[in-house]
Amino acid sequence: MPRDNTSDPSGTKSRSRDMRAAILDAALDLAEEKGQWTAVRLHDVADRLRIPPAQVLDYYRDLDSVADAWFLRGLKAMVAPKSADFVRHPAWRRIEICLLAWFDALAPHQEVTAQMLRGKLHLSHPHHWGPMIFNLSRVIHWLREAAQLPAPYGTRRASMEEITLTAVFLATLLIWTRDDSIGQECTRTFLRRQLR
Repeated sequence: MPRDNTSDPSGTKSRSRDMRAAILDAALDLAEEKGQWTAVRLHDVADRLRIPPAQVLDYYRDLDSVADAWFLRGLKAMVAPKSADFVRHPAWRRIEICLLAWFDALAPHQEVTAQMLRGKLHLSHPHHWGPMIFNLSRVIHWLREAAQLPAPYGTRRASMEEITLTAVFLATLLIWTRDDSIGQECTRTFLRRQLR
């Protein structure tokens, strides 16, 4: 089926999205091959895609921004449309569905994802710490949106939900980064216990 390019007749936005995705995928593949995220070099990504390194810079300022794009894929999976009966689930189950969508989206590169997080937390990278806090806050805000939690922003209940969900998310993330069980059942069991 042809793409609808009526608002973008030249298809520039589509090509831009495709190139962003191709760069990210090439970086992830290289990380898997090398066994370490920090071993990825953007000039190697450019070589793999047969584009000049300057074209990579058009889309990503550095390797950390490539990692951010990977985490954005998880966020998009979290907020993607759910089944028709989603709203009939209790709140804890809606939260579980949304969080598992995030983890499942990133599961194909679980170890690389853990390496990205460790790289962001490295002592020599304090410039990453501030953005990480804002990104975490953004994930939790979108989690509340995706799970359709009713408390209005700025209320005490919403603030308590954000604090609690942040703790649950971080604790589950720690389990997930080390989870080698089939279908990441350990993570699923842990998350369900935390939410209940």
